[in-house]
Amino acid sequence: MRRIVILTFDGGQSLDVTGPLEVFAATERAVGTAFYSVDVVAPEPGPVRTMSGLRLVADLAIADIVGPIDTFIVAGGDRLGITHTISDPKLMAQVKRLAGSARRVASVCSGAFILAAAGLLDGRRATTHWSACEELARTYPTVTVESDPIFVRDGSVSTSAGVTAGIDLALSFVEEDVGHEVAMAVARQLVVFLKRPGGQAQFSTALELQSGDRDEVAELQAWIVEHVAEDLSVAQLAERAAMSPRHFARVFTANTGTTPARYVERARLEAARRRLEESDVGVDTVARDCGFGSSETMRRSFLRAFHVAPSDYRRRFRAA
Repeated sequence: MRRIVILTFDGGQSLDVTGPLEVFAATERAVGTAFYSVDVVAPEPGPVRTMSGLRLVADLAIADIVGPIDTFIVAGGDRLGITHTISDPKLMAQVKRLAGSARRVASVCSGAFILAAAGLLDGRRATTHWSACEELARTYPTVTVESDPIFVRDGSVSTSAGVTAGIDLALSFVEEDVGHEVAMAVARQLVVFLKRPGGQAQFSTALELQSGDRDEVAELQAWIVEHVAEDLSVAQLAERAAMSPRHFARVFTANTGTTPARYVERARLEAARRRLEESDVGVDTVARDCGFGSSETMRRSFLRAFHVAPSDYRRRFRAA
């Protein structure tokens, strides 16, 4: 039986713990026998109050764990919880001790900051919640931070993005340990994708980009998302906004932080992703309906943004 230890703390994110925990529990049901044993630990045994107010009970303190373990997972949490953990030298010594005795080490969300503070990410590729990637890179310059992946596996150390990404990472562990069929069965039982992996953006482009401060810009952004197949050149958009092309480009960029052309491309990519995931129509049709003009233009955009071709994206992410 493979022993897994998950570390949490006051202010931790509950789903960072329970997400992977449910994956490992479902694996036992899928294989029909106990394959993993999981201990949830904290700085001290007893109730731990999570960010949402839900209380988890840690049966053991991290110092109570002895002997080698298979997998050590560090959950994330709010800034105060992370800061308290990092600033506790005895606790960080225990983190290093367990990491040294584990076959593999992982973090969920902002738990990457704890691994980085322990020196476990030095010289490695890593990720964390999209909103904290810049801070992780700035605080720990020896870490190569990648902001787009759902999870990053670099040797024996893995890091995952925000909250539910811990489920994706845990499923990848199950696939590695027990095989593809079992991992697929677990994913079906939990009603999640088996692979929503590395190259996929962490959050919806459409939601991310609809952030203009000026009403006319925000309204135009929403209109673009609904009309990706139309002529969305700067000249046409400027005419719709009743501005000169040069003035429109300046106003749009100042209010959204991206150029009109870049926004249009990302809106079209988001629309194409949805069509590829949810329909059977051919790639050529998707490209035309989403405003790319040709499948080759769409392919270049996908490779640039997601590092995968549209046909490969569909194979990975299409809903059953």
